[in-house]
Amino acid sequence: MSYIDGFLLAVPKANKAAFIAHAQLGDSVFIELGALRVVECWGEDIPHGKQTDFHRAVQAKEDEAVVFSWIEWPDKATRDAVMGRMMNGDLMEDPRLNPKTNPMPFDGMRMIFGGFESVVALNRE
Repeated sequence: MSYIDGFLLAVPKANKAAFIAHAQLGDSVFIELGALRVVECWGEDIPHGKQTDFHRAVQAKEDEAVVFSWIEWPDKATRDAVMGRMMNGDLMEDPRLNPKTNPMPFDGMRMIFGGFESVVALNRE
């Protein structure tokens, strides 16, 4: 089964177009390096919970939207190879991932991310 990297972040609502442009550039690198699919989802119906919720998880402010994203990889080995290159800076030479040429339009310090093993996958075919 595939391997999933999941991301949750808070993006200023005023930066929606900038976020989409940033994601389109950066996400294309992951596709070129072997990702099967990259999905960026702009929060529309995100309820506030009594104990926990998406807003609190990323400390979203009133003027920020919650964004949920994922990258689907064919396997963990492919993901580990690409993310290893990200972590050691090899991919920062690509202007699509370089923060100087494609700056993040959100506070990356409040981004939550992690890798997940697929255990159930249903598809309509």
